[in-house]
Amino acid sequence: MEMIERQIRQMTREDYLPDTQRLESSWKGLYIAGGVAALIAVVLFRRNLGAELTLLGSFGILDVPDAPPIGALEWFTLLQQNTIVGLILFGVSDLINYVLVGLIFLALYGALRRVDKSSMLVATTFGFVGIAVYFASNQAFSVLSLSDRFAAATNDAQRTLFLAAGEALLAIHNPGDITQGTGVHLALFLVISSGLLISIVMLRGAVFSKATAFVGILANGIALGYFVALIFAPSLIWLPASAYAPFRLIWYILIAVRLFQLASRGGFRSNTVSTTG
Repeated sequence: MEMIERQIRQMTREDYLPDTQRLESSWKGLYIAGGVAALIAVVLFRRNLGAELTLLGSFGILDVPDAPPIGALEWFTLLQQNTIVGLILFGVSDLINYVLVGLIFLALYGALRRVDKSSMLVATTFGFVGIAVYFASNQAFSVLSLSDRFAAATNDAQRTLFLAAGEALLAIHNPGDITQGTGVHLALFLVISSGLLISIVMLRGAVFSKATAFVGILANGIALGYFVALIFAPSLIWLPASAYAPFRLIWYILIAVRLFQLASRGGFRSNTVSTTG
């Protein structure tokens, strides 16, 4: 009788575990991709790399203007003189950063979907809408194309036309202007709000540690102060970004470590109950 009971239990496990493991293993690749993206984002966690370029310029390593251009003619000139510097100052690195954030959000949805699926759906939707808005708003390559056409223009009428088109694009997104553009700010607000909601879900579940959740709440909560400063104290707009940066860096590292754990064999089985990471 005891042998029969053992066989029944074994058969039950064999019938059940493969389905569960297959369900979880389908997320393995995404957990790994999210973890790698989080580690890369540690390097690219800032909204752009303009400050780093300016620092290199101050040492004479690169020919970088003291501040990003504002007008179309200034942007055209910079992009023709040094295309890479011009594109980075225009925020092209943000495009890479937002792709990384998208991978992180997808992996976090997979990890936290059983904690609060509806909240994670809302958070992930916010994040991806924000990413889509930023991609639609960033005008780096459009301005680069216009700068090439401006440089190839053969008369003043053509140059005037290209300058007017450039100013129209800069009205949508201009990194040299403190307002930058509505789409850029909306994208950032949605992505930060998504991160804050995800951190709250982390706190309510046991997939990620409480430390990871609290660091995420601090990082994204402080980052929202950017919009308060933008409205009421533009001269202090740098303060929230500087304050939240170290917390976001730590948050990404903690997320990466836990996602790699979830991608391991033991991670599949502890997805909903583990308190480590």
